[in-house]
Amino acid sequence: MSFRRVHSPCCPVHSSAWSAQLSSACSCGVLQFNGLSFPILQHPDLQDVLLIPVIGPRKNIKQQPCEVIVGAQCGNAVLRGAHVYVPGIVSASKFMKGGDVVSVYSDIKGKCKKGAKEFDGTKIFLGNGISELSRKEIFSSLPELKGIGVRMTDPVYLSPSFDNVLPSYLFLQNLPSAVVSHVLDPQPGEKILDLCAAPGGKTTHIAALMHDQGEVIALDKISNKVEKIKQNALLLGLNSIRAFCFDGTKALKLDMVKDTDGEPPFLPESFDRILLDAPCSGMGQRPNMACTWTLKEVTSYQPLQRKLFTVAAELLKPGGVLVYSTCTVTLAENEEQVAWALETFPHLQLQHQDPQVGGEGMLGAGLSSEQLKRLQRFDPCVVPSQDSDTGSLRDARIEDTIWLANKDCIGFFIAKFIKCKST
Repeated sequence: MSFRRVHSPCCPVHSSAWSAQLSSACSCGVLQFNGLSFPILQHPDLQDVLLIPVIGPRKNIKQQPCEVIVGAQCGNAVLRGAHVYVPGIVSASKFMKGGDVVSVYSDIKGKCKKGAKEFDGTKIFLGNGISELSRKEIFSSLPELKGIGVRMTDPVYLSPSFDNVLPSYLFLQNLPSAVVSHVLDPQPGEKILDLCAAPGGKTTHIAALMHDQGEVIALDKISNKVEKIKQNALLLGLNSIRAFCFDGTKALKLDMVKDTDGEPPFLPESFDRILLDAPCSGMGQRPNMACTWTLKEVTSYQPLQRKLFTVAAELLKPGGVLVYSTCTVTLAENEEQVAWALETFPHLQLQHQDPQVGGEGMLGAGLSSEQLKRLQRFDPCVVPSQDSDTGSLRDARIEDTIWLANKDCIGFFIAKFIKCKST
């Protein structure tokens, strides 16, 4: 089993093999999906988080002779509950027609050639669905189609779809991503910076926790991602968010002559609280069936994270809070960065976190036992592999289900600092 989060300006929600963001450990309803009932639980420590389980793996699904092969990223999305969209389709059986029942597989090694009529390489079964288009329509259409190519009807993992479900009130997110905004603890009237903000889940959550009172500045250096942040803010009715296409490593204004009228770069000590959800190797992301990292790529993130952290430390007001987070599990990008920050910026102090949902930090970076207890590390490896079905969910104690939701999530790391004096 795993869990998923959902949030909104009124009441956010969480996910992983569970999903959602709303409050105490109690059952608050049942969601009907694919003829099955999914229990919805309020998280006991996060008042705006709902938990919704994912059921699987389901092992008695009959595989069909007609096959569709999708890329690894598309395959990951299907495991999270998505249908198959045409751009993700790499191959389809020779005689596939619209309306055919097809089996969908993920090409986890990226070896299948686009447009192939069959594929005998390494592939992972994702479930069955109904093809919306014929093979000819998928591979012969100009311009390239972008809609649904296969509507999943019998997936290996049953994950309730939230497409067009209260889009102005709910935001689907992983549980640690919901926790990090609570750890930042934004207050109404404050000026907050989300230094690496796309796609905007944490940005909108921060604004919601502030009751949309104050100012949330969101930066990202990729323009289409910034547009996505703006769209999410508009959809959720949040007016306190201002998003800019800007490189976070250059967000500190070195010329002290004048301010830039609220736009980046910013003068030192401009923000009450800063979230640095840093670019990282992403080795905690789930599901992930394809390992494409190289050693060079994994080791490239630490210098970038330190550049961003240095900017964040300068932009933070005395008495302000800086939260550093990643969705990876490496020591170099997490505990080692904390040890470096405490040595490099003596005016920063490591703080206890509330809520404390994850485990403590990992040994190996020279941090004390007390310092490790002030960190949060989410490690899904602590959860034994197990199958889930509606019966096991129905019979489980709420306390056990909440424990599982807290553990069976993505790999994630959170550190919280306070700036004691001016730099």
